Amino acid sequence: MTGAMTWGLLAAWAVHDAEELVTMARWLRAARPGLEERFPAVPWRRLEVSQAHVTVAIGLMGGVMAGAAALGARTGGRSAVFRTVLAGFGAHGVGHLAQAAVARGYTPGVVTAPVVVIPFTLWAWRRLRAAGVPLDGGGRTAVAGLAALPVVLGGVHALAHVLTGRRTRRAARPGRDRTARPGRG
Repeated sequence: MTGAMTWGLLAAWAVHDAEELVTMARWLRAARPGLEERFPAVPWRRLEVSQAHVTVAIGLMGGVMAGAAALGARTGGRSAVFRTVLAGFGAHGVGHLAQAAVARGYTPGVVTAPVVVIPFTLWAWRRLRAAGVPLDGGGRTAVAGLAALPVVLGGVHALAHVLTGRRTRRAARPGRDRTARPGRG
């Protein structure tokens, strides 16, 4: 198994997430009023994120993807973690297409999903199969990837919220300027 397939997962992810990095925060702010009108039950205000949050979340996900790619390279693609992340990456691409269909237009990630994410995932699965890597015909890897996807995405965004939220709260806390505090002159 060549590094093109295993480390290619990280490269494909980087191309895809570069699109999300430059579009996500701005798109959510601009699209929220229309989404709130069409889907009033969704707490859109809570889903809006800052550029700092997006940057941190993508950096954290980069660590996950780099770790999976490294395991894939070390095991010739046989790592269950690598194959699970690969399946989740492909499912993520399909999810982007579904989001764009529901939103009836552009959503962050939808440009690279059909031209990078999905084709890379299908190519990698074919390469694994051709190399004789067991792909468990029962679909356990695909199911694991689908199950892990929301858990990993949720965990990354929750940690990004904590990391960026604390910094924002500290900076916005009254009395941070020592000269403005009573008794500090």
